[in-house]
Amino acid sequence: MLKLVLITLGIVAFSVLFLCIKILLKPGSKFGSTHIGGSKAMRKRGIHCVQSMDAFERRERKHAKERKR
Repeated sequence: MLKLVLITLGIVAFSVLFLCIKILLKPGSKFGSTHIGGSKAMRKRGIHCVQSMDAFERRERKHAKERKR
């Protein structure tokens, strides 16, 4: 059982290191955007981040309330 856990941890550690090798070795590099709004294809389709859409809707409602007064 312990042998299986150690093998699994070794594989996971190697995978993470392998995925980060470009970022670790290249100066000035950073992780890419993980938000949907950072994808050109999603922006092209008009799909935005949920947080951005929520903020937009809340802003629109706030202005609608102010206009009624």
